[in-house]
Formats: sequence, structure tokens, C-alpha cells
Amino acid sequence: MFDTFEGIFPYLVSPVNEDGTVREKVLRDLVNHLIDCGVHGLTPLGSTGEFFYLDWEQKREIVRIVVEETAGRVPVVAGVGCSTIREAKYQSKEFEKLGVDGILGVLNVYFPLKQKDIYNYFASIAEAVDCQVVLYNNPKFTGFEINVETLFELSELPNVNYYKDASSNTGRLFRLSNLVGDRMKIFSASAHVPLFIMMMGGAGWMAGPSCVVPKESVELYNLCKEKKWEEALVLQRKLWLINNVFQKYNLAACIKAGLEIQGFDVGGPIAPNPNLDQKAKDEIKAVLEEIQGVKY
Repeated sequence: MFDTFEGIFPYLVSPVNEDGTVREKVLRDLVNHLIDCGVHGLTPLGSTGEFFYLDWEQKREIVRIVVEETAGRVPVVAGVGCSTIREAKYQSKEFEKLGVDGILGVLNVYFPLKQKDIYNYFASIAEAVDCQVVLYNNPKFTGFEINVETLFELSELPNVNYYKDASSNTGRLFRLSNLVGDRMKIFSASAHVPLFIMMMGGAGWMAGPSCVVPKESVELYNLCKEKKWEEALVLQRKLWLINNVFQKYNLAACIKAGLEIQGFDVGGPIAPNPNLDQKAKDEIKAVLEEIQGVKY
């Protein structure tokens, strides 16, 4: 089992048929493709994995397939997004039994919570498992921020050493980095900040776009590790093109459309999320061709 995470961790899509069954073959093909492209880890059931729209049996099956096909080649960090502590602990324990190397903790909120309640949720996940826990802050979708003070408290737990931030507030990240030092490594989310996160000593990039541009994402990470900042900036500007398109539409639908363009029959987004129209798919295709220098 891996206990350190660093590099590019694509958020895997969840290829599901209309009857709810998981498309096992294409999921296994995608796992092997991404590992062959040099990614450093895999994250099923992240935002791009549409975890919010899956039932427990679907989630369990997806994680089982990913862990089995990965076969220890890279770490697998599975997303656990729940509304209750009881369910979050249960899912985390079950995923650890399946062989995941880490848990990506997400908190789904309906009624407003105080920071102590947010702390209790993530601390309960960490206490339920022996593996590493990555905290995920995504205020755009969850509707709340994990305060820096709360993150500092959580970093005192022995298996909470990683944090993924989708707020894009670099000042806040500087404050957190100064406060926790090496106790908590930061993963970037959006495609316009991985370079800056790496310059701050971050762990890497954990996000959906690297599912469709894995080689380019790995190249960006390698340039940052080699401190070739000018070359990294040029590449990051290019990668931003894809996020610029993705921000216009449903993210999971965009990633799935991009994979379909590349020959992976992952299907469309899970209903009621709508399929993209042809105009949107053409935009995605044009950007992928520009970034990758190929014709699809």
C-alpha cells in the first residue's frame, strides 16, 4: 500500500449504462491507458466521477474495478462524499477493505454547519481508517469553505497529510502553507494554478481534465519538478484552453465527451444531467486537437 501521494491523479469518470450497470471493460481500459501515460495515481469517485449521482453499489463496483485493474502499480485514492458521519465512515472502511491507498473526503451539505461540525466529519473519516485521507475543499459546489484554522486542526491527525483546494484563492493557500508547513501537502484543482501550487511546494494536480490530457499533465508536473518554470508556464497556458471550454458546460459531461472523442466508450453523463450538444462537443474536439497536435 502507498502512503505518500505526489504527481498527477486524474479524477476518473464513472462509465454507467442507462440501467445503472457499470461499463467495466472501458473503465479497465481507461485505467491502463492513464497508467501507460505516466500518471502517478488514480482517483475514482471525485467530482468528475459524478459520485453525487451514484448509489452505494455502483460506487463499490467502480472502486473494486479500479483497484483490481490498477494492481498496485499506482496509488488509488477513492472519493467518499456523504452527508452523514455514519455513512462516510462506512464507505471509507469498505473502500479500505477493497485495497484503496487513500480516501478523498468530501462533505455534502444541506443545512448549514459550523466549523466544528465540519471538523468532526473529516476527523471521523480519518479515525475510521488507517490509510491516508485527502481533504477536499470545493466551495463552488459544497457551498462552504473549510477554514484555514479547521485545516490546521485536521493536519494534527496522523493520517491527514493532504489537501485538495478548488477555491483558487492563492492567498488563502499561502496562509495555509505557512501555517502547516510540511504537515499537509496541497494538490491543485483548476488548470490555471498547478504551476503556482508546485512553486509553493505542492504535491501535484488532482483533477478531471488530466483524464483527457494525461501526457500533457504529466509533462507539466515534470517541468515543475525540474524547476523549468518558463516552459511550465507555456504549457499551463495551453492546458488552460481546455478548462476554459469546460467552465461553459457540465464538467463530467465534458470529460466524458472528451474521452468519447478519444475512442473510450464511456457514455454520457448520469441523468438528469444533460448530454452536450454537437456544438459543445466540437469545441472540446478542437481544443483537444490544438493541445495534443492530433486530428480526431
